[in-house]
Amino acid sequence: MKVFHVVRQYHPSIGGLEDVVYNIAQQQLHSGQQAPTVVTLDRLFRGEGERLPAYEVREGVPVIRLPYSGSSRYPLCWNILSAIREADVVHVHGVDFFFDFLALTRPLHRKPLLACSHGIFFHTEFASGAKKVFFNTVTRASSLAYRRIFATSANDGRLFGQVAAPARIEVIENGVNVDKFRLPPRAQLPRHLIYFGRWAENKGLKETLALFAALHRRDPRWRLTLAGREYDLDAAELAAEARRLGVGEAVQIAANPSQAELKGLIAEAGYFICQSRHEGFGLAAIEAMSGGLYPLLSPIPPFRRLVEETGLGLLLEGDEATQLECLLARHEALAGDYPALGARLVEAIAHYSWQGVAQRYMAAYADAVSGQRLQELAS
Repeated sequence: MKVFHVVRQYHPSIGGLEDVVYNIAQQQLHSGQQAPTVVTLDRLFRGEGERLPAYEVREGVPVIRLPYSGSSRYPLCWNILSAIREADVVHVHGVDFFFDFLALTRPLHRKPLLACSHGIFFHTEFASGAKKVFFNTVTRASSLAYRRIFATSANDGRLFGQVAAPARIEVIENGVNVDKFRLPPRAQLPRHLIYFGRWAENKGLKETLALFAALHRRDPRWRLTLAGREYDLDAAELAAEARRLGVGEAVQIAANPSQAELKGLIAEAGYFICQSRHEGFGLAAIEAMSGGLYPLLSPIPPFRRLVEETGLGLLLEGDEATQLECLLARHEALAGDYPALGARLVEAIAHYSWQGVAQRYMAAYADAVSGQRLQELAS
């Protein structure tokens, strides 16, 4: 069974979508199945614009990279059909050009199509009205070509239920590599916050800096690290904002760290903070918990659900003064028994591991291929 994953960005790009495809592919590879193939674009949306190799094998998984035109919001890649010629089943990640074009050309390529929502395209308020119209027209029509649509959150499932038959929608939340940032137990809970992930506008990094500035005025022992990949914001902008708020010396800016470097930064911290305005799933928060970090999160639905399910974490609700008082009170409550807290954090997210999640996808691939063959025999 030849499974082709189609995704607009892949490694060396860093982000939640890229990690999802990487982990599903690795689980397939290690399950003894034929190695899947990843089809992606040949340039990073945030980079120097250089073209990446048209073909390579990364950690046992073949990667085909295709040229594109247009913007990063809806990149046009017309030669995707030749790239998937050998596929038995095509798994499209994200709701973008690939999602629509492969649906439109389904009578030509005749491949069984599956798709993952990954937050659809509602991550920011940009052109929100136009996005809703597009979703209710183009996305609705494209959805008809897909055997199954995997919603990566309950919220995505509700949204897709408005435009596609509920019987074809299945909620499979993303798995997490719960070993990637695992660390030895720490003796004390550091007064140190860290955010890691993409430096996008919707992640609330400026709000995080403002809250930290208020926290630092109350207690100058607190520190903040902002680590991740430059995207809408860059290191210079974040550093300038920290200086403007008077906390330049207390904020560490770590742009584009390697996984080993990021693990070292996590080892210095006690809390993961994310004031994101939108998340499809909230992968980084769970990764942070696996590293023993206590999550401080905005009260959006995926984060609220995580806190409710695990019984761990603080939702930063209300105005800045209320958030600050809650944060300081929670630190006092937690600091006395941090080794036990670290163990609870790791235990609480163990069920998010990738193995079980990938098995559900692999079962769907087998079902799609069987259905396709039966359909071909009947015709």
